[in-house]
Formats: sequence, C-alpha cells, structure tokens
Amino acid sequence: MPRLKLVVAYTGTHFAGWQLQPRDRTVQGCLEDAFATLCQHPLRVHGAGRTDSGVHAVGQVCHCDIPPEKNHIPWQKALNAILPKDIAVCEAAYVRDDFHARFSAQAKEYAYTIWTEPRYVLPQRRPLVWSVGRVDEHKMAVAARMLTGTFDFAAFQNTGTPVSHTVRTVYHLAPEPGAAGNESTWLFHADGFLKQMVRNIMGCLVAVGRNKISVDEVKILLEGQKREMAPATAPPQGLCLRKVKYGELAGPDH
Repeated sequence: MPRLKLVVAYTGTHFAGWQLQPRDRTVQGCLEDAFATLCQHPLRVHGAGRTDSGVHAVGQVCHCDIPPEKNHIPWQKALNAILPKDIAVCEAAYVRDDFHARFSAQAKEYAYTIWTEPRYVLPQRRPLVWSVGRVDEHKMAVAARMLTGTFDFAAFQNTGTPVSHTVRTVYHLAPEPGAAGNESTWLFHADGFLKQMVRNIMGCLVAVGRNKISVDEVKILLEGQKREMAPATAPPQGLCLRKVKYGELAGPDH
C-alpha cells in the first residue's frame, strides 16, 4: 500500500502524550480516528517519537499505509478539516515504502522555553513555558557545552522505556540566538534522546542558573551515570519537538 508521511503540529496541553492509550486522549489516537473516518477502515499511524503528556510539537513526523483506492484524497486538507483544533497537519506527501517515521530518523531537534521574569507570567504564554525566575544564563551555557558531544546520558534518563544503550550524541545545545524579553529558548539537537532526557537536562541547567548546583557538578553527574543524583525533571509545557531529520527516504527536503 502507498505510504503517506505527515508533518504534524500540536499543542500538548490537553493530550496524554503522543502514544495511543485506551482511555486517554492522545495525538496518535486523534489521527487514527481521522483516518478511520476518511477511509472507513482503521489505519495504524507510526510516530517518530513518543512526546509526553503536555509536550508540544511543530515538527512531529508520522506515517501510515493508505488503501490504494483512497490515493485521490487531498490528505492535508481532508485531515485538517476533521482533526481537533489543537492538531494541524503541516505537510502530507507519499514516500518510499521503506521509509519509517521512527526507524529512519537520523536526528531530532527540540526546543525548551523558560520564562525568566519573576513577578508574573503572561497568561497566554503559561501553557508554553516553564517559569523559573532570574537565572544566570552564562553559567547555564557553560554547563550546556559540557553536555555537548557523545556521552553516556544514563544520569539524564527516566525509567519506563527500555533501550539497548544510553550513549547519545548531542550535536548542539545552546540558547536560541536573538532571544529577548522575558523568555529564553534552548535548542537541543541530537542523534536521539532517552526518555525525558531533554527535560532532565533542562532541569539540571536551570539548577545551575539558580546556583543550586555548580557547573563542575554537572560533569560529576554525567560521569556518575546515576539519575537519582541529578536535579528534578523540568515540567513538560516548555518543551516542543521542532524537527525530525531524515535522509533521502523522506524526500529531498528532509
């Protein structure tokens, strides 16, 4: 059957994450419901990653196999017409049948946004930021550089998803250039991420910025590989999956 690739955006506030769950509202579940409506047949949607409850996305990627008799459907328009308003299909295109949204992925990019004005948070930004108050971003940037490279990130993995190993390569970890005002967005680009790895690293960086731990302690945490010694996990609402990167299987633009 023809394989369809989607790039999907969603606000995660009212979802119990990406992954299908029997009694909770999920992004995967809403997409599968929409496909079932359009195809009069259940389809399985495979995502590039399992974003947690409350986590957002502007570049989540998924795929599903379409019955040949439904090839004529304009998928982006049709799906957006019936999906809930907190999900949008940004792109829809057919790809090779050996493309897989998860297993073909070569790298991912996340962004985490913190709010640094201690006296208030703009109500419209509250669902999208972590309010941390004043932080020393220079110290945070120094600590971030220590976490850039190929390391065993066991100290920054939460339990729940079995993996064969905990070594990952972080290509880029730094504040987004040009940030101003009361927000600071930190970019994470890696070949892959462990469960809640971005949120755990962000929790650690903010602890450094609040002078709760020193920059030198970050290296000790990394080398010690013990999650129980690291600072608490950052909340989900500041996190957004921005992009999943692929090779030629996904087409020339990815």
